[in-house]
Amino acid sequence: MSSKESCRIELRTAIRQLSDRCLYSASKWAAEQLVGIEQDPAKFTPSNTRFQRGSSSIHRRFRTNEITSTPPTGVAYVSTPVMEEDEAIHGDFYLLAKSYFDCREYRRAAHVLRDQTGKKSVFLRCYSLYLAGEKRKEEEMIELEGPLGKSDAVNRELVSLERELATLCKNNTIDPFGLYLYGLVLKEKGNENLARKVLVESVNSYPWNWSAWSELQSLCTTVDILNGLNLSNHWMKEFFLASIYQELRMHNESLSKYENLQGMFTFSNYIQAQIAKARYSLREFEQVEVIFEDLLRNDPYRLEDMDTYSNVLYTKECFSALSYLAHRVIMTDKYRPESCCIIGNYYSLKGQHEKSVVYFRRALKLNKNYLSAWTLMGHEYVEMKNTPAAVDAYRRAVDINPRDYRAWYGLGQAYEMMGMPHYALHYFRKSVFFQPIDSRLWIAMAQCYESEQLHMLEEAIKCYKRAANCNDTEAIALHRLAILHRELDQPEEAAFYYKKDLERMEAEEREGPNIVEALMFLATHYKTQKKFEEAEVYCTRLLDYTGPERETAKSLLRGMRIAQSGFPSMDVEHFHP
Repeated sequence: MSSKESCRIELRTAIRQLSDRCLYSASKWAAEQLVGIEQDPAKFTPSNTRFQRGSSSIHRRFRTNEITSTPPTGVAYVSTPVMEEDEAIHGDFYLLAKSYFDCREYRRAAHVLRDQTGKKSVFLRCYSLYLAGEKRKEEEMIELEGPLGKSDAVNRELVSLERELATLCKNNTIDPFGLYLYGLVLKEKGNENLARKVLVESVNSYPWNWSAWSELQSLCTTVDILNGLNLSNHWMKEFFLASIYQELRMHNESLSKYENLQGMFTFSNYIQAQIAKARYSLREFEQVEVIFEDLLRNDPYRLEDMDTYSNVLYTKECFSALSYLAHRVIMTDKYRPESCCIIGNYYSLKGQHEKSVVYFRRALKLNKNYLSAWTLMGHEYVEMKNTPAAVDAYRRAVDINPRDYRAWYGLGQAYEMMGMPHYALHYFRKSVFFQPIDSRLWIAMAQCYESEQLHMLEEAIKCYKRAANCNDTEAIALHRLAILHRELDQPEEAAFYYKKDLERMEAEEREGPNIVEALMFLATHYKTQKKFEEAEVYCTRLLDYTGPERETAKSLLRGMRIAQSGFPSMDVEHFHP
């Protein structure tokens, strides 16, 4: 049996088991990967070929070689034994409880299963109680603080659930799904070390539950913690590593993993979306746009990750494309957090910041922990000069994800606007720690060092150098490096950066005052150094301009000719009448 066929069998079984336990998010994820496996051409029929994208640009981009049944290097496709079902619970009570659960009547579902002892029934009863507690917690938060307010409301079921699940774990009468729920409860209670241990045991026993992997990922905040996990070798581990590498800002490693997984899951929309997100973090916007366009052609009603696509269109100022995307998501599902963020981005690009905030707030009413909405809303408040509201929004974002560099950067901007550069510098440092490849963050920190209160020009130079090495697309760093070295009376260094800046502007066919400034400095510098030939080149270029720099260039050229003829400039004055 080929590795692909083995994967299909595993996933089909997992989808049934996950759905039967009401873990629908994990079931959906597994189903998407199932249809992402390349089909055997001999089994194609007209009805099952809609996911085969042989003509798509992405298919061509990432499949340079023919895919064989051999797994990609480093990925283990060893089948994990499928867990046996608990036969004692396949009765009427479980079916009734599952029906109540599907209707979001969680306490009724738990009540029906109160006397059932099978592992499957115990899991569904405990899971129902957990979700009932979460639902009541959300209600209390709205009642006490409003939909976006902070609250001390807690899930009141956690204590009893922790006690019961700990007992089951101790007596070894708990299944991998119960371990997943136990890890979830421990995480909510703040016992992260034990939660990690329990979740590792869960995914090692039953690796197809993506929800368990996702919870484990949220507890791995450093590379050291990740390396300390004792994970079994299974192909699901590769999905986990690819995802967590992205979270830990190891974008190239993440890309490598996902492109490796595409050898098996050739048509997985999930993998393509993750590749797009990784390339977005690397600021490869052109490639990201192509990938998302392909995704929408093949899955036109997709909303997951489309907010990232809208960020790309916003950055590139693609008004018509962003307008089309906003209209599209409204027609698909207007009241999804992703839809609201996309519409918010659209109004922000139009300069309607108040309206943009309305949609970001709507997204947060639908999902209070929606990280992008808090960050983007902070950006809008900065545009509106409402710094206290911006600071609050950014702080809420870092509370949700302390590794979100955009929120830290936003806090730095807000405090810089309030004239508090020391605080701003602290937050800029946090942002570059989490995203050291983004030139904008280094430039922001350099400008903070340049402020009147700090005036730490040597530190500013170090930051600008880092920015220049991080593909400074806005061409700010080289020019500022030249100016700072000139101010510090370091003409050789200033000339070096003026020259590099000039070369870059010429390559990009840029025009503007920076070119004149660079030519003037280089002409004067090389004249002073008595490198007349080089100075003459820059002076000659200045003659093409019509401003005062033309007259300055003429004067420099006259001075150099006099110097080269052997007459001191002061002697020339004696010949004037």
